[in-house]
Amino acid sequence: MNIEEKINLIKSVGEEILTEEELRLLLETKKNPIAYDGFEPSGQMHIAQGILRSININKMTSAGFKFKMWVADWFAWANNKYGGDLEKIQVAGNYLIEVWKTTGMDLDNVEFIWANQAMSDAEYWKIVMNIATTNSVARITRCSQIMGRKEAEGLLASQIFYPCMQCADIFYLGADVTQLGMDQRKVNVLAREVGEKLGYYKPIIISHHMLAGLKEIKTTSQGIDRTIEKKMSKSIPDSAIFMTDSTEDVQRKISKAFCPEKIVEENPILEYNKYIIFEKFDKIKIERPTKFGGDKEYNNYLELEKDFVSGQLHPMDLKQATTRYINELLEPTRIHFEKNQKAKDLLEQVKSFTITR
Repeated sequence: MNIEEKINLIKSVGEEILTEEELRLLLETKKNPIAYDGFEPSGQMHIAQGILRSININKMTSAGFKFKMWVADWFAWANNKYGGDLEKIQVAGNYLIEVWKTTGMDLDNVEFIWANQAMSDAEYWKIVMNIATTNSVARITRCSQIMGRKEAEGLLASQIFYPCMQCADIFYLGADVTQLGMDQRKVNVLAREVGEKLGYYKPIIISHHMLAGLKEIKTTSQGIDRTIEKKMSKSIPDSAIFMTDSTEDVQRKISKAFCPEKIVEENPILEYNKYIIFEKFDKIKIERPTKFGGDKEYNNYLELEKDFVSGQLHPMDLKQATTRYINELLEPTRIHFEKNQKAKDLLEQVKSFTITR
């Protein structure tokens, strides 16, 4: 794969790249750059964290990257996940890793590193303190979105420190690239701002798209309806497909999902097709009675979107096909968690835990 091919592959991952010029130079000068992602262990894994994450990581490793996955158990503790119960958080971390084993992720080029292993390392805390002492509380608070919080929300003292730690992770791991979701952009930009000033370096940011939640949740303010739920939420089960959902669960969730006729923007069913199904299947088949146009195959997402916008493809027919393909993708995970006792025990424990925000 030449440099242009690598760049194009990575651009299919990154909704935003800061910057493409820096990325090109990195690929020209380093055979196996280091990419980093981190995740808070909490709740069941949804399809974006499972299958879509594997798709994106595999593209990156195909382009020569080595991946470091930061199992952010102490971060989930700081963010009061599972009520701040570190033992439950670590059970969830092991469960998440177990799921990824079933998704086709290129685990030969992925290293899972637990945050708790760094907590006794003075060098880690030195980086954290360097970042903390060169930024105001207001600047750090603006990064609260990375924890699923709002700036105006009352934060725990641990949550104030959280962005400094996440920023430090990048330099501690020696990551050339941060490859996280768009919701993590603010802290990655912080790392670019402070890296060279503190004697480190300026990491490249490759931010992937955040898959839309299935539900349209509305609130009325001064007579105006606003959609407020734009991403999947583990605390709202019907907003996402989980990796071990039954075939019946998938059918029910997708049949109820928001999918306005002829509308592309913020349409989760179209997003499932664009970012997951067409990444895993060469073509998809819509099955429908002859009186409604008969069966039709699509070779790429743009063909499907065109028919949807024109009204030639009805939301109900699209939902039925989406259900079929998603269930096929989830089957290896279901089988693993049914037959592997370790996996089954982890899932049962995670299901028994109460999710706290």
